[in-house]
Amino acid sequence: MRRLAPPPRLMDRALLPRPLPAHLLSAMLLWLSSRAALTSLPAGWTCWKAPGDPRDGRPTALADAIARAGPEPVRAALDREIGQRAAAFLAGLDAYRRHPYRRAAPRVPVLWRAGAMRLLDYGRGRGGAAVLLVPSLINRYYILDLLPERSFVRHLAAAGLRPLVIDWGDPRAAERRFSLDDYISGPLSGALTEAAAANGGRPVALLGYCMGGLLALAAALLRPADVAALVLLATPWDFHAERQSQAQLLGTLADWLPLLLDDGAAVPLWIIQSLFLALDPFLAERKFIRFAAMDPEGAAARGFVALEDWINDGVPLAHRVAVECARSWYRDNAPARRRWRVGGRAVAPAELRVPALVVLPARDRIVPPASAAPLAAAIRRTTVMRPPFGHIGMMASGTAPAAVWRPIAEWLLAPPD
Repeated sequence: MRRLAPPPRLMDRALLPRPLPAHLLSAMLLWLSSRAALTSLPAGWTCWKAPGDPRDGRPTALADAIARAGPEPVRAALDREIGQRAAAFLAGLDAYRRHPYRRAAPRVPVLWRAGAMRLLDYGRGRGGAAVLLVPSLINRYYILDLLPERSFVRHLAAAGLRPLVIDWGDPRAAERRFSLDDYISGPLSGALTEAAAANGGRPVALLGYCMGGLLALAAALLRPADVAALVLLATPWDFHAERQSQAQLLGTLADWLPLLLDDGAAVPLWIIQSLFLALDPFLAERKFIRFAAMDPEGAAARGFVALEDWINDGVPLAHRVAVECARSWYRDNAPARRRWRVGGRAVAPAELRVPALVVLPARDRIVPPASAAPLAAAIRRTTVMRPPFGHIGMMASGTAPAAVWRPIAEWLLAPPD
């Protein structure tokens, strides 16, 4: 019996609760913590201090300034600031909910299906070498095709390639009991077979984004004869390279998820979204306050809404996959320790024999460069790009086509020997 009932799927913005629960919770925690911190600061709580941090003196200086001004005027000023920011934040949320943009379902041929998964052919009729794109299991594929004027896969097709994109879909009854092994040896392996067939029986390039990069790497090592090149975009490898304590905290999911969800259940979107918001508690407040000031009819507002819709349209994650990722990746750091096994063998990047392009966004906070860089170092034939973007910005930014997409397309058209 399922012991945790998920809230309704957040699909239609008009039906979203007012305001969005995960975003509101993040902002409320931020505001309440600011109020609590004001009380704790004069007491010199150790949470304000990090030994050896060059900013050690700032809390003391702030406490002295508060003491000189008097606690009551400072509390009143803080409450005014919180009130103003809360009003702007809620105005931004409401403007987002009311924005007229709605994503139109793209008419893309389906090359193959397997359960919930579809293989979308963005380059049918154009010719060109096939590229199999593997997105993350927890996000919809269409970050790669966000807007007609801002589409990575359409950019690849226009450059002369044939993008074949995996749409994982919502896990059905069978997929809800999948492990990572099941995804890689099942639908991903089948998609690779279909991509090679569509490519005239020749090996294809594999391109993985974020978690999809780990899946693509494992598939490339299991099926080397069918892979001509590998592109890894913001793909984590050393999960303890930065924020080790945070990674190990996420690892505790392996212990408590089985207490909340049955083995055949899927981890609901709101849990996953809350975990990502915890990476940057200030993000929700910043972005919606910024959106409140945008021209609702402008291109920037349209891009914001398209991206936010994608964020709120995530995919529930199979229970076994969630537990495996929490335990093996975040808690045990198995990939970097060469202990992550797929198909009965260790996933060893040094065994990859095809050329690889590893893209490390310099401002990535979801997959910090220090996490992804060891993977690039472990692959023998590697080209590394370090574009000045964040994890999502390299797919959603208006300047990404020239700075990121074009170099990727050029590399795929002529990978090094």
